[in-house]
Amino acid sequence: MERQHPLERYRNIGIIAHIDAGKTTTTERILFYTGKTHRIGSVDDGTTVTDWMEQERERGITIVSAAVSAAWKGYQINIIDTPGHIDFTAEVQRSLRVLDGGVVIFDAVQGVEPQSETVWRQADRYGVPRICFVNKMDRVGASYERTIESIRERLGANPIAVQCPIGSESDYTGVVDLLTLKALIWKNDDLGTVPEEIEIPVELREKVREMRERMVEQVAELDDALIMKYLEGEEISAAELRSALRVATVDGRATPVFCGTSLRNKGVQPLLDAVIDYLPSPVDIPAVRGVDPKTNQKATRTPADDELTVALVFKIVTDPYVGRLAYFRVYSGRITKGASIYNATKGKRERVGRLIRMYADRREDIEEVLAGDIAASLGFRETFTGDTLCDADHPIVLESISFPDPVISIAIEPKSKVEQSKMGEALRKLAEEDPTFRVRTDENTGQTIVSGMGELHLEVLVDRMLREFHVQARVGRPQVAYRETITRPVPKAETRYVKQTGGRGQYGHVVFELEPGEPGSGIVFEDKIVGGVIPREYISAIEKGVRESVDSGVIAGYPVVDVIVRLYDGSYHEVDSSEMAFKMAASQAFREGLRLGKPVLLEPIMKVEVVVPEEFLGDVIGQLNARRGEIQGMEVRPGNAQAVRAMVPLAEMFGYATTLRSGTQGRGVFSMEFDHYAQVSESVAKDIIG
Repeated sequence: MERQHPLERYRNIGIIAHIDAGKTTTTERILFYTGKTHRIGSVDDGTTVTDWMEQERERGITIVSAAVSAAWKGYQINIIDTPGHIDFTAEVQRSLRVLDGGVVIFDAVQGVEPQSETVWRQADRYGVPRICFVNKMDRVGASYERTIESIRERLGANPIAVQCPIGSESDYTGVVDLLTLKALIWKNDDLGTVPEEIEIPVELREKVREMRERMVEQVAELDDALIMKYLEGEEISAAELRSALRVATVDGRATPVFCGTSLRNKGVQPLLDAVIDYLPSPVDIPAVRGVDPKTNQKATRTPADDELTVALVFKIVTDPYVGRLAYFRVYSGRITKGASIYNATKGKRERVGRLIRMYADRREDIEEVLAGDIAASLGFRETFTGDTLCDADHPIVLESISFPDPVISIAIEPKSKVEQSKMGEALRKLAEEDPTFRVRTDENTGQTIVSGMGELHLEVLVDRMLREFHVQARVGRPQVAYRETITRPVPKAETRYVKQTGGRGQYGHVVFELEPGEPGSGIVFEDKIVGGVIPREYISAIEKGVRESVDSGVIAGYPVVDVIVRLYDGSYHEVDSSEMAFKMAASQAFREGLRLGKPVLLEPIMKVEVVVPEEFLGDVIGQLNARRGEIQGMEVRPGNAQAVRAMVPLAEMFGYATTLRSGTQGRGVFSMEFDHYAQVSESVAKDIIG
């Protein structure tokens, strides 16, 4: 199959932002203007293309990221509309992992919000170049300048305004492009399909001149050749500015800023042009790196159709009509319908069933997916999120996608025996789709425990279980995922495991040293054995013994974290020693070490931001203090509102939404995300253990 577009004419972009900044609305407009939909969908009416799940339409939020393809001016744009809600952070992370560029949307009234910070940091971590779109310019209190200032201050970025808005709030009609000095306005009557070019309004000319000078200076600073021209007072052409700005954006040294109002159909076409002008194609990004599983040597693959095939699966969706869809990004080579492909992560061969290109809810069967493209396949059995697909003779494993651990759990039980197996099947499918959703059985009570990133996350999953899988289940109260750790070093924790029953005995003897690890480091096992006092072949059994005992601690049986375990001494018996004996000895010595290390409980602390009208500020601070919150700071928001930032234990945040609503006449909003684990005070610990 020949390419429809050369590789440099592909753009894989994600639309990322805080909840309610207008991601889905912007995606809808892009699909409309690129001719993929013939009517404009609306989040408020529940008619959007990318939010196709019933829950998304009811709640007016995006839950699963949808991958959609569109064409614009001879370019193919693959767009992933990601969720803004922090409970679905995994969706954003896995999308960023396979994208080449991002469009970050900000609400012109609110500026940078907590979630925008989170996605911005995630994009930094994956090195994703991005452009900014200041949306909702038609709202009361909207300010382009203030939003750009907050991008500079709160995100530490280098935003460069490349447009000047024409009018503001209800008079917002269009933009002036500062590179070409063309002014575009959108009339309200024709859905904004054809913008009209006009002369720059007289009252704006001075402002446009100032903004253009500022922009030229900012762009020139990013390019050695241009800074010389600028200092010598020579004219710099629009083409030179555009090319210097593109290089700086792809390198992550600058972020061009655009503005508009997606809901009122203004400013979307220039944003599409900007995606093509400033965001990288698969050719512009470094070759993808991985590890050859046979040799453990590093390996790279460059984006070309005739290279060895490598693709990364970034999402599994159970589609009600066609079954299990695996979304993947091809980095090099090609994936053909009906061919056999090797899953290097699992070490298994898979058969490629149907290949599908998604236009949101409409899908098209295709024969082949080439380098740089994103598509979905039916028929994979063993393949999950984060797996690498490649050529069996030349295996390579790409860095998998790591996800945060869940912080909240609930017990769930089927209403009848008949429902039991249906529930098991439904939970298995949901856990396949969502890596931050975990299912386990509690050994003591026999209950099924599901864990996730927040109350909303679990609520949506239980809701899906009911609707999509028709499982009737009873749901318990939310439980916090506590952890245990030690607070002081233990110089010696020793166990001799000796069993002598007729025939061959068992003998294992280990001596550990334990010390508290850095927060977030997990369990670190160090082997400090010298002179062969324990033979090499038993070391892995000892580590296994430790790792298998970390699931339940010594205070209340919660998982143990952040401990460094050093194996520094021990002994063995020529005949009686076995892996089993050393594993048992290690497990007992580790638990002994925990008891000696003055163990404590840790609880998840959430970063909370509450935005409320000024008059309720005192009450809200009082509520947060009563919930063991620590106020971190406050800032004024437009419209006589205050934003309060605080750190609050998750255990105290259950039911907070209702308290906030009733205490602020329904006008307060809050968002929270997991920040870190911290030690629980003794009085609270007594309640938890009691």
